Amino acid sequence: MAASTDTSTTLELSSRAAEGSRSARRLRRTGQVPGVIYGGEGGPELFAVDGRILRNTLAHSGAILEISVDGGTTAPVLVKDIQRHPVRGEAVHVDLLRVNMSETIQTTVHLELTGAEEAPGSVEGGVLNQETRELNIEALPGDIPDSLTFDVSKMEMNATATLAELTPPDGVTFLDDPEETVLATITPPTLEPVEDEIETETALVGEDGEPLEGEELEAAKAEAQAEGDTGDEAEQKADSDES
Repeated sequence: MAASTDTSTTLELSSRAAEGSRSARRLRRTGQVPGVIYGGEGGPELFAVDGRILRNTLAHSGAILEISVDGGTTAPVLVKDIQRHPVRGEAVHVDLLRVNMSETIQTTVHLELTGAEEAPGSVEGGVLNQETRELNIEALPGDIPDSLTFDVSKMEMNATATLAELTPPDGVTFLDDPEETVLATITPPTLEPVEDEIETETALVGEDGEPLEGEELEAAKAEAQAEGDTGDEAEQKADSDES
């Protein structure tokens, strides 16, 4: 789906002064998320936005947002980067890029795999690995998709899918190498080696056919080793002589 620029969901931002990391932490304690707008004809512009409003807007918008700073004129921006809390997952900083809707831009788009459970290789017990999670694209801001999907439902065991197998949406150009960019693979499961715990013992036997023990066993080994045999060879030789 192409990006949307619905002005009914304009994100209202408040300008803020550059006061360092302490100021940013104070904003977060009040539920605000600090951010910066850059690119285009203007210089960097710092802002703050209500965290709940930001979360709701991002959940219902595409790659392009309409924003207004301090109630001013609306303008389209691309969500360039969102830094999130490592535990809670909430946004702690957001970067917005000014865009011209009539000029192409380069950006990244998330790749999602579909049909994993139906893939013959997966059904046979293979392991599906997603090798690429983001793709580099070029497109007009209004043509940037929210995400890209690749159907793996036909992948066999030991199969490798590359970017050459994915058709770009209208107006979108892939910038990655189509043959070298691997999207997904299905490989056989790795089996852990099982050690052979079975031990074979060979005993020296006397003239009566019973295994030698104690001094008789040691004497037999010593006699064989004196002839140049190892302990194991002595046991095998004594056994063969008796047979």
